[in-house]
Amino acid sequence: MASKKTTLLLHILFFLSLLSEILISKANTTNSTDADLNQGWGCIEGERKALLEFKHGLIDPSGQLSSWFGVDCCEWTGVDCNNKTGNVVKVDLRNGCDFPHLLGGEISDSLLDLKHLNYLDFSCNDFKGIQIPDFLGSFERLRYLNLSHAAFGGMIPPHLGNLSHLCYLDLHGGGYYNSPAVGVYNLNWISGLSSLEYLDLGEVNLSKATTNWMQAVNILPSLLELHLSNCELNDFRHYSDPNLFVNLTSLQVIDLSWNNFNTNLPGWLFNISTLRDLYLISSAIRGPIPHVKLQSLRNLVTLDLSDNNIIGSEGIELVNGLSICCNNSLEELHLGYNGLSGELPDSLGNFNNLRSLDLKYNSFDGPIPMGIGNMLQMKRLDLSFNLMNGTIPKSIGQLRELTTLFLDGNSWEGVVSEIHFNNLTKLEFLSLHLLPKKQPFRFHVRPEWIPPFSLKYIYISNCDVSPMFPSWLRTQKRLYHITLKNVGILDTIPEWLWKLDINWLDLSKNQLYGKLRNSLYFNSTTFLVDLRFNSLVGRLPCSFNVTWLFLGNNLFSGPIPLNIGDSSRLMVLDVSGNLLNESIPSSISKLKYLGAIDLSNNHLSGNIPTNIWNDLNGLTTLDLSKNKLSGGIPSWMCSVTSLFFLKLSDNNLSGELSPSLRNCERLYSLDLGNNRFSGEIPKWIGERMPSLGQLRLRGNMLIGGIPMQLCHLSHLHILDLAVNNLSGSIPQCLGDLIALTSMALLLTEFDEDITNNLWGEIPQEITNLSTLGTLNLSQNQLIGKIPQKIGAMQGLETLDLSCNCLSGPIPPNMSSITSLNHLNLSHNLLSGPIPTINQFLTFNDPSIYEGNLGLCGLPLSANCSNPNDQNHKHVQDEEEDDEDGRYMTWFFISMAMGFPVGFWAICGSLALNKSWRHVYFRFFDETKDRLLVFIIVNMARLKRKIERIGVHG
Repeated sequence: MASKKTTLLLHILFFLSLLSEILISKANTTNSTDADLNQGWGCIEGERKALLEFKHGLIDPSGQLSSWFGVDCCEWTGVDCNNKTGNVVKVDLRNGCDFPHLLGGEISDSLLDLKHLNYLDFSCNDFKGIQIPDFLGSFERLRYLNLSHAAFGGMIPPHLGNLSHLCYLDLHGGGYYNSPAVGVYNLNWISGLSSLEYLDLGEVNLSKATTNWMQAVNILPSLLELHLSNCELNDFRHYSDPNLFVNLTSLQVIDLSWNNFNTNLPGWLFNISTLRDLYLISSAIRGPIPHVKLQSLRNLVTLDLSDNNIIGSEGIELVNGLSICCNNSLEELHLGYNGLSGELPDSLGNFNNLRSLDLKYNSFDGPIPMGIGNMLQMKRLDLSFNLMNGTIPKSIGQLRELTTLFLDGNSWEGVVSEIHFNNLTKLEFLSLHLLPKKQPFRFHVRPEWIPPFSLKYIYISNCDVSPMFPSWLRTQKRLYHITLKNVGILDTIPEWLWKLDINWLDLSKNQLYGKLRNSLYFNSTTFLVDLRFNSLVGRLPCSFNVTWLFLGNNLFSGPIPLNIGDSSRLMVLDVSGNLLNESIPSSISKLKYLGAIDLSNNHLSGNIPTNIWNDLNGLTTLDLSKNKLSGGIPSWMCSVTSLFFLKLSDNNLSGELSPSLRNCERLYSLDLGNNRFSGEIPKWIGERMPSLGQLRLRGNMLIGGIPMQLCHLSHLHILDLAVNNLSGSIPQCLGDLIALTSMALLLTEFDEDITNNLWGEIPQEITNLSTLGTLNLSQNQLIGKIPQKIGAMQGLETLDLSCNCLSGPIPPNMSSITSLNHLNLSHNLLSGPIPTINQFLTFNDPSIYEGNLGLCGLPLSANCSNPNDQNHKHVQDEEEDDEDGRYMTWFFISMAMGFPVGFWAICGSLALNKSWRHVYFRFFDETKDRLLVFIIVNMARLKRKIERIGVHG
């Protein structure tokens, strides 16, 4: 019985064991099926819906998210899922710099359903200034967040500080189309990013942050890269700050460019031994550089201090220091756009791995050190625009890795030959744009030379290349830029040149001759062709695929081609200074993209076409000066509202100034000089042209006065109304144009050169123009004195007041105008001594003062009575004139009151007293008789004396 029970129990246990195995097997099968389902059907359904809702809020002009449909969201563009769980872990919608395809719109908080998201990238899009959503700080698993260059605006939410697992954060501001302002109230939230390794807040305004940027990043122990460029920072703390403790011991990259620190480099910056790349471009950094700490920079790869205020020998000492501490690590050294000086040291040759050396726009002098040939890894060398001289060493030809060589703007001498280039097999960019020829310099190679390199870019100017066109250029199949300017080529343009795929050709200022092809078509779309200042002849080309075409100052003749409008890509056309004739073709109206046209200094005739300007909506510059054009200004000339420069001078144009010009509201320069325009100067010039900076109406037949409305032209700095028939006084309000004259001295010029019939005194207000360059009021009828405050016009270089009726002395303070180099005061009524100090010591030409009978002193022959006290006498005369003025006032008042009193006191007495009347008239008769006898006797004596002189003669 017991045996049966035992057997039954064993069967039950076996059955239960078998059942459990079946259940376990079933469960495993079910799990396997679920995993297969996730792999086969895609992401979690809830996350798929979240993505679709997010897509619904976006603006997708190019259909970038067109793949976002169906069940398997893990296959959608920009979406990655976990292979095991199917959860969305990555959303990458970064735009590949494809401008028309930028995403925008709103960012839906449905993304919060993506609980496993660890990578989010919306960079390089256009969200048009919306604020970064607060909810982005709720993704607990997020390790990568990139919102850079996506046109977000407003304040960065501090909620991002909750992302404690975040390793990479890029919030660089700006965008492709616009750059909305992005800022922060404080930086305390950064302390929550304890895992952060990469931080970029470029173009985020940190100037209003209550937390100092250094304190904020100093507590990030894992930070490897810090990018704070263009953040309006101005605080760069030094060791002297008692609150400063630098804990940035792991930093490898620091970019603080485009800020305004206005201080020297702090020492702690050079004590970070892990530092690999340091960028401080254009950050108002000054010297000295803390050289004692340079030995810590043994891992430095890139140092960029370009465009700062580091001056003097600081650069030499820096190079010497770096050549010791990091001669094996440094690959890029950029110190351009500073004020560094001195000779480049030989220690440059110690940089074994230097690949890029940029020292442009400094004041380095002397030759290139011979040791430069030791930098065998050099790829880019830029020594442009310094004060360097001497010969270019042949050792530069040892730089076999060199791709870019820029030696512009120095004073090289000697010869560059094939030896300099024989080993430069990788050279692509060569530039030798020298200063105008101060020292002889030649680029000399054999005509049959075949270079070892294949250039893309060549720029050589102001040196001797060869009388023959360089035939070796024919071998350069990758060339897209050729500039051979002022290099002494005396040859025709070879036919093979037009077959190159170039987009820039500048052969100006040579002696090229011969004719051009009838059609200037290159194999590619060419941006610029500049053949100015040569001796090319024949007709202009009829067609060309060029955007900017410069053919000025040659010997081209004949008419402008009638079909010139077929060159529809043309934006700039310059054919000035040739021998072109006949009329301007109306087909120019077809040049829809034309921005500037210069037909000046030719022999063009006829009227200015009236039907071509409406369609040239982009025209900014029109120069038809120095031709033989006639008629008036077309009524539709200023239908082109974009016109900025209009020059029609030196023609035979006539009539009154067209009212249509009032529509040129953006005009900056209006030159109608030397024509036959008549009528008055329109008032609307001052009312409708607020941007006018240059107004030239000289040499016409204009009448009337100078309108007061011209004083409204607050930007005016050239006013030329000379050689007209203007009359009236000079408006005092011209002295209110002082704002415009605060421009650069060489560009600030008030040229009131008027050969008209202006009268009255010179307004004292003119002396307000303290930076005036030229003042010419000659050949008028101005009276009064030279303004006493004329010495305040410290910018005057030319002053011509000749041929007027000015009187009084030369103001002594005029001698304080030290910039004055041309003076003409001749033919006036000036008097007194000529000043003998400062600038007047250089005015030793008597013609400057001739025609002023009252002037005395050198350089005139008339001596002054007290030449040693001239300046004191001038001041004394001025004081006496003021005192005399007061006395004369009271004199006339007394005379007015005394006349009636005196009249009746004398004449009344004679009328009332008869005896007094007889005595008075008897005395008058006797006096008259005595005077008559005196005159007759003396006349007889004079007659006898003349007769005796005649007899003895």
